[in-house]
Amino acid sequence: MFAEPYKSPVKQQFHRQLWLNIFFLAVLIVPGSALADQGQINPWAQSIFFENDLFDGTDSNYTNGFKYSLISPDLSPHAKQSLFPRKVLELIHKIPYLRDSGPEYSHQAEFSFGQNMYTPSDTSRSDLIVDDRPYAGWSYVGLAYHRKTNFVDHLDFLDSVEIQMGIIGPQAYAKETQDLVHDLRNIDKAEGWDHQLKNEQGLLVAFERKWRFYPNSTGSLTADAIVHAGGAVGNVATYLNTGLEVRFGLNISRSFGVSLIRPAGSTLFAPGKKPSLYLFGAVNGKYVLRDIFLDGNTFADSHSIDKKEWVADLAGGVTLSYRNLMLTYTHVTRSKEFIGQEDAHNFGSITLSFFYPLW
Repeated sequence: MFAEPYKSPVKQQFHRQLWLNIFFLAVLIVPGSALADQGQINPWAQSIFFENDLFDGTDSNYTNGFKYSLISPDLSPHAKQSLFPRKVLELIHKIPYLRDSGPEYSHQAEFSFGQNMYTPSDTSRSDLIVDDRPYAGWSYVGLAYHRKTNFVDHLDFLDSVEIQMGIIGPQAYAKETQDLVHDLRNIDKAEGWDHQLKNEQGLLVAFERKWRFYPNSTGSLTADAIVHAGGAVGNVATYLNTGLEVRFGLNISRSFGVSLIRPAGSTLFAPGKKPSLYLFGAVNGKYVLRDIFLDGNTFADSHSIDKKEWVADLAGGVTLSYRNLMLTYTHVTRSKEFIGQEDAHNFGSITLSFFYPLW
């Protein structure tokens, strides 16, 4: 008889917990999806993002990210019924910028909250590892505005502005979150959180524009390309970024591509009557002027490491969507972020987006 291949207990528990989480979310989402299909023609969109390097079998660097986002219906005066509170909508339509907007524009607001955590490579050490990145957590809320334009043939624009506010340090409770998850999965805890960055209020303002180029095709099998450029400024991060995504597949939706946990990086997707399945590849490059998770605290002495100014993400994955649901898996390879880092970092990302009427 052949021996069964060895499977890491950590990976087994991780995969089991992941599928339980997906099933639990599906149970909650399906009734809302049905409601949206019955009467919601300009619905609210929600997305749940989960990013973790355990998809690649590691536990270091950018080790975990979670984000929830809620994107409003189109707030334009010419938009279809959105089941938005009428009195609130009347006040919004008095804003000159929206009141005078033409039918080629759509306007949406977004609320989000999330938490990111960062650890060095060797989490078994309790001493300060001076030649590796600091322990750090970032818990935040975000407010964003999106303006979509589609008045040019075969070309859509999306402008996004986001303000993120939050806390870095012990009050971000990244240690407690990681300890809880590791307890549930029976994984050894990281021992060096006593050396994490100190408490500091964080502020970041980001802007990003996306250009979506799509062919004049009536077939189901098609391709498109999305270019983006933007930047951010704040004590959390200051950078310029640009990138490209190419998609190919069946019934590609008129969205703006894969969305990782990135300031002003949210995508807008619309419900479709036909099932959609496509593959994608993407690259995002950054010129980094400040990264608090490497540079250390702004106003206090803390552990820091010499960062690299040029950082790139290479991503590839698959998206499946049908009607009010969209599921994306992305594998990301991030180039070295600091001097002395031994290897590029890999992590996986799952994004579940759906529609659910709030009123």
